[in-house]
Amino acid sequence: MRFDHVGVATRDAADLADLFDGLLDAPIAHEETFDGMEVVFLELDDGGYFELLEPTAGGAIADYLDREGPGIHHVALATDDVSGALDRARDLGVDLVDEEPRPGAWGHEVAFLHPRSTGGVLVEFVEH
Repeated sequence: MRFDHVGVATRDAADLADLFDGLLDAPIAHEETFDGMEVVFLELDDGGYFELLEPTAGGAIADYLDREGPGIHHVALATDDVSGALDRARDLGVDLVDEEPRPGAWGHEVAFLHPRSTGGVLVEFVEH
């Protein structure tokens, strides 16, 4: 596995994208409306991304912002086999948010591990 992206919950993805582009020279690689969110991927020099998540309706990110405020929401690791990664996590006794892979932004298959089993970090497996 390799680092893929960090997901950042925000109330204004456009403003944050402008800031990170100026600060990190991280241009927009992809934008879409997905699952009640504006999702903006900013490309970093090493091939990783910042994923900015702005809710457009209620949902997990809106709830997160209400509860925690803006900030890092999750860390994503790229894998060639999300199902296999979930099986390994399950075998290790890790609590899963997703029992099976599901569609994610940018057409990827994704699955999340529960932070109570991963040191308080919401971990996402992503298969391109």
